[in-house]
Amino acid sequence: MDINTFYAVTAATSFTLVGLWWSVVKDKPEWFKDERSSRMASGVYSSFLIPALMSLGAQVGGDSRVIWKGVFIFAALAGITFSTKLIKLTRLTSPNGPFSKNSWVVPILYFVVLVFAIFPGFAGLLGLLPLQVEGMLLCLLILCGHLMSWEFISASARNS
Repeated sequence: MDINTFYAVTAATSFTLVGLWWSVVKDKPEWFKDERSSRMASGVYSSFLIPALMSLGAQVGGDSRVIWKGVFIFAALAGITFSTKLIKLTRLTSPNGPFSKNSWVVPILYFVVLVFAIFPGFAGLLGLLPLQVEGMLLCLLILCGHLMSWEFISASARNS
């Protein structure tokens, strides 16, 4: 697949997931009554929004490394910050789901995104282009977002 097509599809899909999440959240005002649920709902939102913005940045940047690198650096730092705060909050509430137990993967993935954005030449060691490596990392981040949303929705349904 052409890398531009990949990022176009990824951006469209991720923005669609953001919209779908809005549809879910608008019907669940109880999620915003306590901090944990509110943060989890926001965490799911950011898990789709940040990859969407990264994909859009990769498309807008085109052949200009400055643009996509800047977007990926900013997004990775935001992802590290948001996911670390979310992990601290969920650890305090004794989560028992498979995503929550392994949520440490998300800030690590964002850190790897940051490393490849700052040092895109490392991708050559893998025989890949920098945006190919970043694309694979985006796929993993979106997968984590799906796992987080499923765990949050299913836990909310059990607690209702």
